[in-house]
Amino acid sequence: MKYAFFLGCTIPARARNYELSARKVAEKLEIELVNVDEFICCGFPIKASDQISSETMAAYNLCLAQDRKLDILTLCSSCASALTEVSHKLSVDGPAREEINKELSKAGMEYRGGVKIRHLARVIYEDIDREKIKGLFTKDLSDLKIAAHYGCHYIKPSEIYEGFENVEDPKSIDELVALTGAKPVDYRNKKRCCGGPLLPVEENIAGSVTKEKLDDISRAGADAICLVCPFCSVMYDDNQKSIEAKYDINYNLPVLYLTQILGLAMGYDRKELGLNMNVVKTKDLLGRYFEDEKE
Repeated sequence: MKYAFFLGCTIPARARNYELSARKVAEKLEIELVNVDEFICCGFPIKASDQISSETMAAYNLCLAQDRKLDILTLCSSCASALTEVSHKLSVDGPAREEINKELSKAGMEYRGGVKIRHLARVIYEDIDREKIKGLFTKDLSDLKIAAHYGCHYIKPSEIYEGFENVEDPKSIDELVALTGAKPVDYRNKKRCCGGPLLPVEENIAGSVTKEKLDDISRAGADAICLVCPFCSVMYDDNQKSIEAKYDINYNLPVLYLTQILGLAMGYDRKELGLNMNVVKTKDLLGRYFEDEKE
């Protein structure tokens, strides 16, 4: 398996731990990630204000993958959604593609269709044999209880994802976590947004949405949260301490990317998985899995 690796904007700036752990897990699973230095923003941040420019940015990235005869692999759910929507819209050679190609021609490009976008979690879930994955594990995580947060863009809008998940009852992240021996934790309001989309315009409401999710996850008895999107990590990991201070509450819930959990089970060390970069410290919870941190 070989993909053009699309990091987007948030991961290089705020989620290097996600990239580090993803590269390690992909290497172990024999997924080849091809760096494309020319990739630009997916277009998602300006979609609401300038749809044509947003779609042109996405199509520019599709062209770069097209030139390399590769599909695109993403880590960010919002990037996956933005790129997939445009790929879906431009899959037919019609007025929509003609309009975007008119813009792309200014950069000497033309999109001809056919590039697919895959989230790494979906590639692992759909394309790799479960027994092969389990065969790579060297550590049993059966004493961990993990609450998966799916977020908004990982499986929606559902019509562009070819029936990948039941949006009312998603299971893929829980099933991948369970392969490590860790116990998936169900909780109230599991499908609710993290609050991130509101952060730039109404910080207080965004924080209250995040708090309600943290309340529900904490009450369910989870040891940690599992994510597949860097925007969700901004809310749960980066902002957890400020929410605790504002509401005089203590969660101390480590926030782990799926790739960090899989990589932990595969035997990678703390720095290889970027666990030292997580805002909510993971040492108390995960120290027993590392020889130099055991008491």
